[in-house]
Amino acid sequence: MMHQTKQKNINGYSFISGSPQNNSNEIVVIDSHTEGEPTRVVIHGGPDLGNGTLVEKLDRFKANYDHFRSAIVNEPRGSDVYVGALYIEPDDDTTIGGVIFFNNVGYLGMCGHGTIGLVKTLHYMGKITTGEHILDTPVGKVTVTLCDNKVSVKNVPSYRKHMNVPVKIDDTGTFHGDIAWGGNWFYLCEDHNMRLEQDNVELLIDFAWKLRKSVNEQGYPEVDHIELCGPSSSSLANSRNFVLCPGKAYDRSPCGTGTSARIACLAAEGLLAEESIWIQESIIGSRFEARYKWDGDKVIPIISGNAYINAESRLLIDTTDPFCWGIKH
Repeated sequence: MMHQTKQKNINGYSFISGSPQNNSNEIVVIDSHTEGEPTRVVIHGGPDLGNGTLVEKLDRFKANYDHFRSAIVNEPRGSDVYVGALYIEPDDDTTIGGVIFFNNVGYLGMCGHGTIGLVKTLHYMGKITTGEHILDTPVGKVTVTLCDNKVSVKNVPSYRKHMNVPVKIDDTGTFHGDIAWGGNWFYLCEDHNMRLEQDNVELLIDFAWKLRKSVNEQGYPEVDHIELCGPSSSSLANSRNFVLCPGKAYDRSPCGTGTSARIACLAAEGLLAEESIWIQESIIGSRFEARYKWDGDKVIPIISGNAYINAESRLLIDTTDPFCWGIKH
């Protein structure tokens, strides 16, 4: 016999709720994709991280509740591609709240596509209106603007730390790239000689993973993202990229923090003027619009893109299930 359903109100938002088994708990999420890359926003059922700064809450999440991270984004409920976003209600009225981003293997300081997905999710829930808002992240506050169904993110200060760093991959050769911060650490390489097309993804993943391993071994352990840059075949974009994320999944979007790092490198090289528009294309052909303003010796990137709501879901944590906390990497 089918169980009865009833309307359930969570944080002012209504869901249809059934009657889960007594040994189950619920995590309520809303899924979206930003230019092809998925974001899963946790709006109810996440762990209580107590008081304090967002960094302190992130530390508690890592130390005590990492199983929640795994349950939300890993199989059997998620996949390696998912980025999770734990939404934290605002402590005051100066922000729309805070967010902790995470993926299949750990945590992200900032996530551009995830921020765009979160903003569209909060608007979908009726929590925010169009206009400018402040969002707290573990690496600093960012300004987000929702206008005409598009979201712009004024990111954290970004910069190139090292330029033209040679990296040797055994039996393949020596490659060169910049190391830059855009909210996460990137090694950006242009002399890779790889074809940046979706039908070449398996070879791109293999090459980028070897490149990351070599970068880390050669004195840059902070680098956890690899960005391969190249020309776009479209007149609508300035360049195309392939971004390999920490958990070995590739970014379907042009990557917000990766685009920020790219902008920082172009600005440092004098190849992109302040406020000039740069269109960054992803491996699947989706695009972000980017520009920047100087902030001392760093840049403030402004990344614009769109997200679309895919699903409202209740994730059930059945403690009798041996994989209830996800299949961990």
